[in-house]
Amino acid sequence: MSLPSSAASRPSMSQGSLGIVYIVCTLLGWSSVLLFLKHLAPYIDAWTANGWRYGLSALLWLPILLCGSWRRTLPAGLWRRAVVPAVFNCIAQVCFAWAPYYIGPGLAAFLLRVNIIFSTAGALILFADERLLARSAVFWAGLVLVLLGSAGTVLMGATPIAGATATGVALGLVAGGFYGLYGVSVRYWMRGVPSMTSFAVISLYTAIAMIAIMLALADRRGMAVVDLSAFNWLMLVLSALVGIALGHVFYYAAISRLGVAVSAAVVQLAPFICGVASMIIFKEVLTAAQWLCGAVMLIGAVVLLKAEKSRHPAMAAPRVDAPIEPESAGDPTELSAAASPERDAIARA
Repeated sequence: MSLPSSAASRPSMSQGSLGIVYIVCTLLGWSSVLLFLKHLAPYIDAWTANGWRYGLSALLWLPILLCGSWRRTLPAGLWRRAVVPAVFNCIAQVCFAWAPYYIGPGLAAFLLRVNIIFSTAGALILFADERLLARSAVFWAGLVLVLLGSAGTVLMGATPIAGATATGVALGLVAGGFYGLYGVSVRYWMRGVPSMTSFAVISLYTAIAMIAIMLALADRRGMAVVDLSAFNWLMLVLSALVGIALGHVFYYAAISRLGVAVSAAVVQLAPFICGVASMIIFKEVLTAAQWLCGAVMLIGAVVLLKAEKSRHPAMAAPRVDAPIEPESAGDPTELSAAASPERDAIARA
């Protein structure tokens, strides 16, 4: 009598195991993006890195748009609706790519978590149903923890916030802010658009902008890459694959098997992994107070996620209909939209 039950449990166990593999791949990939950029910094400028990374990624996502166009299945107004999210993504990506040129990857990774503040504020303004969060003590506790942790990671460092450090901190904060706005704009403008299609068109727009900027501003119009060694070429290609292209595929696959809440909680570890790796590879020094404040910030993010989940149990549902940037992974406002897209039908205030 137990055999059917045992046999029936095997697919579920297999799906769970695959989900673990996918989320670990996502975590390691997204933890490494800033490390790749820091390694490449002495050889190419950020304009060049952005142009080539997004260009390579867009080529991988382009078949989705070509197939959709050929079959005439692309959502109506897709290209127009993707403009605003793409603009926010472009600004965030420029600041994100330049940050490692001024500060260590570990500090930059923690600073990017301020995306939660901006995306939460945007969601409260744009979506009537999200304003219910303002009545939750858990929500406000999480938001305060994120604010305190963010301030602490900036103010508790051993290096004075001046010169290059101040520039790097500003770039990290601006990148995080615009990634937060990107997440909200995706939910606002791209309602009902499949996640892969959304990210493909936004990536294409971003790639066009990054390549144009590279041709205008980069050293040798981006052709400095011809002087890269084979190893550094590999690092450049891997940074595009794991950070922009395959990272999203793995994350969506993990969510479909583990659910949004579990996947989001796991990727909160990315700044810590990045920080430890940067300490080993680049000798970056973060003070004990900065590590503690980083932990407070990420605990706040988990608390915000808990507040959102308690209001929308569907967050455990294995459905994803919103693209999520690596730097904004785990953002409750984005993840709640991904988990329950039917809520996007609610009238906007």
